[in-house]
Amino acid sequence: MTSNRRIVLTSDHTAIGLRQTIAVHIAAQGWEAVDIGPTTPESTPYPEHGAAAARMVASGDCRFGVILCGTGQGIMMAANKVKGVRCGVCGDTFSARMIRQHNDANMIAIGARVVGEGLALDIVDAFLAAAFEGGRHAPRVEMIKALEA
Repeated sequence: MTSNRRIVLTSDHTAIGLRQTIAVHIAAQGWEAVDIGPTTPESTPYPEHGAAAARMVASGDCRFGVILCGTGQGIMMAANKVKGVRCGVCGDTFSARMIRQHNDANMIAIGARVVGEGLALDIVDAFLAAAFEGGRHAPRVEMIKALEA
């Protein structure tokens, strides 16, 4: 893993509390939580938030991104439009681990209306603890990158 210990976090209005809980959780583990999400409950567009976080990951400013909306799906779709980002929605720890190990994902999306706080923290932990395995998975990740060209 790179020495970059910064993780960008964002969400729409539906996931402010869970996002802030995750930020505290990862900071306690020695990560620098860069929270760029909204702080008030007025409706806010998830595509803007997902893209902003994705740009920070794609630029190398942050090593990883954790993004949230109601289902995780919409914000994930927006993030994946940014070149260099590989983000998946995870509602379980197995998927969170696998998208790092097999897909070299650099962002994870979580549905705040889908998973509870305890599971969300476990999902983030599984994602951050895993490392890309390379090997037989590397050519497939290169194929994904080639689609951006």
